Amino acid sequence: MKNKIVLWSCFILMSLTSFSQSISSSPYSLYGVGSLYDSDFGYLSSIGSSGIALPSDTFINNLNPASLGFMYQNHFLFDIGGKAISTTYQSSSRKESRNNFQFSHLAFAFPVTKKSAFSLSLRPYSSSTFKISNLKLPIQDGQEYYYVTAEGSGGLNSLDFSYGYLIGKKLTVGATATVLFGNTVDDRSFLIGNSITTIHKKTDYNGVRATLGAQYRIDSTFTIGTTFKVPSRINASKIQSVTAIADEVQSSIESEKSSDTDDYYMPLEMGIGISKRFRNNLNLTLDYERSLWDNTKQSELYGDFVNQDRFAFGLTYSSKKNPRKYWDRVGYAAGLSYDTGYLEVDAHRVNNASFSIGLNLPIDNTFSSLNISYSYGQKGRIASDLIKENYHKISLNLSLDGIWFVKRKFE
Repeated sequence: MKNKIVLWSCFILMSLTSFSQSISSSPYSLYGVGSLYDSDFGYLSSIGSSGIALPSDTFINNLNPASLGFMYQNHFLFDIGGKAISTTYQSSSRKESRNNFQFSHLAFAFPVTKKSAFSLSLRPYSSSTFKISNLKLPIQDGQEYYYVTAEGSGGLNSLDFSYGYLIGKKLTVGATATVLFGNTVDDRSFLIGNSITTIHKKTDYNGVRATLGAQYRIDSTFTIGTTFKVPSRINASKIQSVTAIADEVQSSIESEKSSDTDDYYMPLEMGIGISKRFRNNLNLTLDYERSLWDNTKQSELYGDFVNQDRFAFGLTYSSKKNPRKYWDRVGYAAGLSYDTGYLEVDAHRVNNASFSIGLNLPIDNTFSSLNISYSYGQKGRIASDLIKENYHKISLNLSLDGIWFVKRKFE
C-alpha cells in the first residue's frame, strides 16, 4: 500500500511539474515581478496557509524557520508538492476560463544536533505569465485613451536555507536565508491614434533576503510563534528593444540595448500565530501577517503598492481512537484565508479570499503522509480596469519520513 501511494504521488507530481510553465496564469502577474506563489508544505494548504506556530515535528513547516528547533532526532523529512488550478476570469465585458498546472516545492530537513535542525527548499516565488489584449487606459492629464496589448512569461525562484535552534525546553529561534533569482520577458504594444510603439524587454533579477522567527511552547497544547522578513532589494538589469510604426513606416528606436532598470524592493513583513490543541485530537491555528509595501516607495504604471494584511484560520482533526485502524489515523482539515492584497488599481484593492478542506493520509507507521486539499477562492473584483478571478485549486503534497542512524534491534 505504501509503495503504491508513493509511486502514484510521484507520478502525478512529476506530471504537474512538466506542465507547470506551459499555461497562462493570473493577469495580475503583469505587476512587479509577477503574482506571488503560495507554496505550502505538508498539510498547510488544507488549513488556509496558517501555521506560524506549528512545529516541524511531523512535516517541514516553511512558514517559520524556528519550527525546525522542535524536529525529532534521527528523522529525515522530505517534501514535494504540486497543484492544479482551474480559474475563471471575468471583466465587465467578457469571461474566460483557463487551467494552470504548477510545481509547488521540493524540500528536505534533518537534525544537526540534539537541539537544532536544517532545511533546504526550492520553490517558485512568483509567476509573470500573462496575456492581455487591447486594454483601454486613459492618457494622464488628458481626455483621450490609448490601448495596450501585453504578453509576458517567466518569474522568480526561491532557494531557502533554514536553521532552527531550541533554547531550553520551550523556546526555539530560527533564520532563513533566501536566494531569489530568475527573469521575466515582457512584450507590450501601445496604440495611440495611428501610431504603434512595441517594446520587447527581458529583465534579470537576483537578490538575498533574510527571515527571522521564534516559537514559544507555553504548554504541551499551546504554542505561539512570530516571524520577521527583513526588507531587501532585488537587483535588476534589462535588455530592451523598441520599434515604432507611424504612417506605415517602421523605425527602430532601440535594439538589444542593455541597461540597469528599477530594482524591486521587498517590504518588511511581520507575522504572529497561535496553535492550540483540544482533547489531543483537535488543533486550531490562527495567523495574522502585515506587509509594509507602502514603505518600499514603489509604483506601477497601472497601480500602486500598498500595505497588506492577511488573516488565516485552520482546524485539523483526527479521532485517534484506535491507532491500529487506518481511518482512525487519517487527519481531516479545513481553513479560511483573507488577504487585503498589496496592489491598488483605480483606488480598488486586489484582495483575495478563500476556504479549503483536506485530508492527511498516513503512510505506514511513520510520519510519512500524502496530503490532499481542495480550495476555492476569489481574487480581485469586477470594476473599470479590474478582473475578478474565481479559482478552484487541488494541492497534492507528499511528505516522507526516514529514520537515520538507528541500530537494528532484530536481524
